[in-house]
Amino acid sequence: MRRAMMTLRDHEEIDRLVYHMPTVATHATNNWAVGFARSIQRQAQRRNWTPSQKQLNLMRSLVSDLFAHEGNEGGDFDVVE
Repeated sequence: MRRAMMTLRDHEEIDRLVYHMPTVATHATNNWAVGFARSIQRQAQRRNWTPSQKQLNLMRSLVSDLFAHEGNEGGDFDVVE
């Protein structure tokens, strides 16, 4: 199966997701997520590597969860108008 041509925006998203993989590995709550994040870090070092659609979806989910849980640690905050 051929992959669709990736745009600059796609590459930027992948770079951003890969950037957060070490933090995902550090804060992961299970061994599978730690292993996945570390595996992505290793694979991302290969020239011309792009994640599969399944890997990309998992990366998005893990990074999203990271920020969702990270934001809850600070508790309530006051909105400045």
